[in-house]
Amino acid sequence: MNLLLKAATVIDPESPFHNKTVDILIKDGVISNIDTSIQSAADQKEILLNNLHVSQGWFDSSVSFGEPGYEERETIIHGLQVAAKSGFTAIAVQPNTLPIVDTSTSIAFLKGKSLDNAVSLHPIGSLTIQSKGVDMAELFDMKQAGAIAFGDYKKAIKNPNLLKIALLYAQNFDGLVISFPQENEIAGKGIVNEEEQSTLLGLKGIPALAEELQIARDLFLLEYTKGKLHIPTITTEKSVDLIRKAKEKGLQVSCSTTAHHLTLTDKELITFDTNYKVLPPLRTQKDINALLEGIADGTIDMVTADHQPIDVEHKKVEFDNASYGTIGLESAFGVLNNTIGLEKTIDVLTKGKSVFGIENKSITVGTTADITLFTPKGNATFEKEHILSTSKNSAFVGKTILGNTYGIISNGKIVLK
Repeated sequence: MNLLLKAATVIDPESPFHNKTVDILIKDGVISNIDTSIQSAADQKEILLNNLHVSQGWFDSSVSFGEPGYEERETIIHGLQVAAKSGFTAIAVQPNTLPIVDTSTSIAFLKGKSLDNAVSLHPIGSLTIQSKGVDMAELFDMKQAGAIAFGDYKKAIKNPNLLKIALLYAQNFDGLVISFPQENEIAGKGIVNEEEQSTLLGLKGIPALAEELQIARDLFLLEYTKGKLHIPTITTEKSVDLIRKAKEKGLQVSCSTTAHHLTLTDKELITFDTNYKVLPPLRTQKDINALLEGIADGTIDMVTADHQPIDVEHKKVEFDNASYGTIGLESAFGVLNNTIGLEKTIDVLTKGKSVFGIENKSITVGTTADITLFTPKGNATFEKEHILSTSKNSAFVGKTILGNTYGIISNGKIVLK
């Protein structure tokens, strides 16, 4: 594969070509030349796109597909195509399938299905057997098979001793433990944020305390064990503060938030649209402001789409009965670029790789090409026709986005919209 990217503006602080508009020649999957102008040759495919920008390949730390078990929601192959056209060269896939991904065989299945694909699929193994929170799963065997982390998706670890043992055990092979931040005894039967809006709508609330109490407990366990912990999808002001202080202590803790928690508040619930039913629930503007501060000062390591396809039968029902989750790969870049600006967007879509032990590949000569192609300009309204996923449960339909993705160059392949 010989490609010549013409007039591409590089957004990569690690590259000597950062913020420069250059031509990039890629031969056999490796960047062989970068210059102001490179003459096109007969054996090269020339790519000239409007206002083309390039960056290191984007990574999403929390993606759900349906396969195996829920293929009507999304298959692995189609889901990887969605990720590629949305600008992601690597994704971490959650274990919430049927069966649950809790063995080395399950990890090998996911890796096998994604072979020879432009997008690198990195499985997350379930921390406990069948994600039931009782017995620890085969963490070391899954690590050997290719798992990059271990967690029970959207399920809190109730037993603190189980988390303590997992944090201690995983240190033997540099394993990363994921703990979902919700104390279920506090959350009770709540389904939305406990605030003025939940009272107005007559919906049972989940207080911010449910998240913050679990995070405080987990950080105490982390300090005791000296392990490595990732806290996904934090949403409240105090959660940001707790993790900020833990990092100041030198604890090995990382965290993410989601694109929808950065931009949508619980006021969206006024329509009872079940696409806004997510877990953790949408919070308040005050919480959004704290999350934005956490991104600005580096407390929050990455932003995820938390892409969770749900079939129509589980979304087009009464709000109380609807499943949690929204898709978000297709809208992630446009939403973030419109909210936190281009350079910070690229930052939160790339630096999460290092947390999960995935190599970042700068845009320099001699480096294997792992590149996202996009344009940061052009306001638009995200509509249903922009949805590429099999499931259509997007919370961003009708919302303003800025910029657009063209595709990716990765693993010796190119995928364009």
